[in-house]
Amino acid sequence: MAHPGQHSIWWGPPKKFTTDAEERKVSWLELFYDLVYVIVISRITHHLALHPDLHSIGNYVTQFAMIYWGWYNGSQYHDLHGSPGIRTRFMTLWQMMAVAALGVTLDSPPESLVFRTTLAFAFLQGFITYLWWSVGIYDKEHRVLSRPYVGCYFAGFILILASLAVSEPIRSMLFWVILVLNYLPPFLSRRWRLTRGVEVNLSSAMVERFGLLTIILFGENILGVVNGISTYEQTTTSIWFSFGLSILVVFELWWIFFSMASDRECKQGLLNGVKYTLIFIPALASLGIIGATFSVLLAELNSPDHHGLEMVKLMFGFSLSVFLLSIIGMSYLLHYPAAYERPKKFIRGVTVSIAVVISLITLLLGGLPFQQLLLIFFAVLFVLILLLTRSWYLVERSRA
Repeated sequence: MAHPGQHSIWWGPPKKFTTDAEERKVSWLELFYDLVYVIVISRITHHLALHPDLHSIGNYVTQFAMIYWGWYNGSQYHDLHGSPGIRTRFMTLWQMMAVAALGVTLDSPPESLVFRTTLAFAFLQGFITYLWWSVGIYDKEHRVLSRPYVGCYFAGFILILASLAVSEPIRSMLFWVILVLNYLPPFLSRRWRLTRGVEVNLSSAMVERFGLLTIILFGENILGVVNGISTYEQTTTSIWFSFGLSILVVFELWWIFFSMASDRECKQGLLNGVKYTLIFIPALASLGIIGATFSVLLAELNSPDHHGLEMVKLMFGFSLSVFLLSIIGMSYLLHYPAAYERPKKFIRGVTVSIAVVISLITLLLGGLPFQQLLLIFFAVLFVLILLLTRSWYLVERSRA
């Protein structure tokens, strides 16, 4: 018969909340977990690009916020309570299966789509609720802290099931209430943490996870470009030019993001961590839309501009602006060396101006062929990169 201590070693109960935080590398399991989530995100963004209307945009926002909530909770759970034992691997596997099942339901026939996706969301919601509840079994000190999470998440689980019994627009309203419940617990638990002198900071490993998830979505952007060009049986010089220009725009976005947000630690404090987490919702959602619209717009280079295509262009241009503004929001929550304070303010102003310019170009020149519009966006983003690189170079030269 196995000794209890031996059982504890191979099963691996959750790491205690009070365990001293230590620097760690992101594991291969976490990277595998991220990849499954990005696949599902790419599926909902592709559906949006094929059905560009206000109703689809509303559905995309709620679906993305729910999927992102699942990804963040699973990632945070692994960061706070992950252990080398089998339990952590099984918990991660089951959550991966839940979100993969959601990806499968997105291809359901219209008459059963809502029912199946709602059940998939209910399973994901229920599993996340169980994760936080189960921690209290192993870690009594964490039980009080997890109560707001368990309470809000379980209420959301009940509302998801209740949404099966109602029709639109009540169903959509219920999902917005569920989103509020899902993102509310950190604020509810803040007073308890402060009165007991407990503070939770966003670890460097979690900041790295955000960067890695963003990189995978950049990969989806490249895939969107490849999928769009692959629709042509014969490729001309003009099509190859659009291909190269699209790749360059993705590379520009990568350059801007990682120049301003990479290798930086999040500021201390629960609220700073929560704000940083929430800012990634518009950042990643807009990046996903960029990748999905690439595949549609590049496949229609030689087609006349119909109403649906104009809407896709609007989505593409405004997503560029939202992504840039999200990076600015992140910059307020990250640590920079003192020497960067002055150029950082300058770059913030320039980036906001560039985002406004891109929005105006999208509104006023949206009727242009996509290739011409893409060339303008490339030139505008290139100006930002030049100013960004020059500012950073001057700071580094003065420090050297």
